[in-house]
Amino acid sequence: MKKLVILFICCSLFSCNSTAQKSKRKIETFKITKTDEEWKSQLTDTEYYVLRKAGTEQRFSSPFNKNYKQGTYVCKACETPLFKSEHKYDSGSGWPSFDREIKGNVAFSTDHNIGYARTEEHCATCGGHLGHMFNDGPKETTGIRHCVNGVSLKFIPKK
Repeated sequence: MKKLVILFICCSLFSCNSTAQKSKRKIETFKITKTDEEWKSQLTDTEYYVLRKAGTEQRFSSPFNKNYKQGTYVCKACETPLFKSEHKYDSGSGWPSFDREIKGNVAFSTDHNIGYARTEEHCATCGGHLGHMFNDGPKETTGIRHCVNGVSLKFIPKK
């Protein structure tokens, strides 16, 4: 029983889906700002949870994880271009991954929400939470992995 309790506590503390995921970054001003009610009316419950409450979608749940079409990934909340398809790769993590962002359109902060420092990424225009950046990406390019919640994105195919 004691092992089960310890396992439950560890899973609660370190799960990407826990309430500890809520962003605690400093208050920033963004070009696009809306009230919670306005965001809730524009976004689905899952989109709101991820983009506005710094939640995490379930691994392997995004159709963008295996999207190999050419185009641009934009912010689901405000349509700011964030990532280009030519910089997307299969990291095996279960989330869409990119080795670089569109400079100036993705902003970064540090969070300690699960017990250690991680680089959080969010849309530089509206502040929507995208995911996290890690230094375990492809060595032949940037060495960076932008691990992004697919629900934070909208895909615009190349014409």
